[in-house]
Amino acid sequence: MFASATLVLGALAGSALAASSVGRDVTEYNNLFKRISSGCSTSGPASCHNTTRETDLCCFEAPGGLLLQTQFWDTNPSTGPSNSWTIHGLWPDNCDGTFKENCDSSRDYTNIASLLTAQGASDTLAFMQEFWVDINGQNEQFWEHEWSTHGTCYSTLKTACLPSGSAKGAEAVAFFNTVVKLFKTLPTYDFLSAAGITPSSSKTYTLATITSALKAATGVTPALNCDGTSLNEIEWYFNVKGSLIDGTFVPIDAPSKGSCASTGLKYPLKSGSASPTTTSGGSSPTGGGGLPTKGTIHASSTGGLLTAGTWSTQTLATYTFSGSTSSFTMSTSKGSCGVSGGQLTCGTGVSSTFSAVSSGGSLLLAVSGSTAFSSTGTPSGTTQETVFTGSSHGTSYTLSIVSS
Repeated sequence: MFASATLVLGALAGSALAASSVGRDVTEYNNLFKRISSGCSTSGPASCHNTTRETDLCCFEAPGGLLLQTQFWDTNPSTGPSNSWTIHGLWPDNCDGTFKENCDSSRDYTNIASLLTAQGASDTLAFMQEFWVDINGQNEQFWEHEWSTHGTCYSTLKTACLPSGSAKGAEAVAFFNTVVKLFKTLPTYDFLSAAGITPSSSKTYTLATITSALKAATGVTPALNCDGTSLNEIEWYFNVKGSLIDGTFVPIDAPSKGSCASTGLKYPLKSGSASPTTTSGGSSPTGGGGLPTKGTIHASSTGGLLTAGTWSTQTLATYTFSGSTSSFTMSTSKGSCGVSGGQLTCGTGVSSTFSAVSSGGSLLLAVSGSTAFSSTGTPSGTTQETVFTGSSHGTSYTLSIVSS
């Protein structure tokens, strides 16, 4: 059922990512895993670069054609080898930078490890167990989250695009195979080390020094995110020609620089305990130890926040965070978020600075140092409740930030 096929990784001719100076021979990974074949050509336009409307979305990734291969540098607790960044995911943003999530709940597969093993991808699983790990030790939940939140949104991975007779979940297996192979061509630690940039308890670097080293190694500039002044996450951007299953990845410059400041950046040692901690109440994994760039906000009792900052049990909104855990701003598709008159809202004309507090494995939203929020009632169905700071209203709760 599964045919061997080559996943072409790298870029257009002349890209430094495929150049020998990178020191990684992409072909060494070509035959590691059994793979399904998309049957798609890679000679057409790259995603986000078509000049006419593409109708075969099994062979052209749309609308999510701006791909982010995200990696973590977790230090306390530390995850993965001390000389490697770890996988966060592969996200399909729309070409304008907006994005969709959780696109097909009917394909929210569970027990990813068994799925990979059953379909001939045990090598992928073994690699994931070392390099795609959750900071709270909840690897399976982390993988399930990345697939259901992001993987289900790829047009080229819809079940209708798979070869006839493909096993259930074959598109998820293809997703994890692709992410692992792409990550292997992006050894961020090695790129930086080759330029003399290594983890340290005392050194600081400028953003320009770091990004210049990465561009010298790959030909493109990624986005870097920080927790305070410490490097925490990197985003490598791509378009893709053909299907995500076996297409050609075309590296591009990041459309924005990320959250890191221009100077005084730390690249800390992975000195924290590597022992996993359990998230309170079995909550969803956050993946990384710092403030995520995107995430959802969950209430401790039920549900979470929608785009306007209201509390609901409906599908949660995606929030964008900018800053560090000690001080950050956040926004939704409605606009920036803030507190006015003791009420949390997101929209025009409001903006506040928030902080986040680690508690029991969760990252709690705080206003003026307080993690207490309350509403006059508890939402159900389509009912939404206004969120107030403090615990002066009838129903009190905390709000946790969960990385997307």
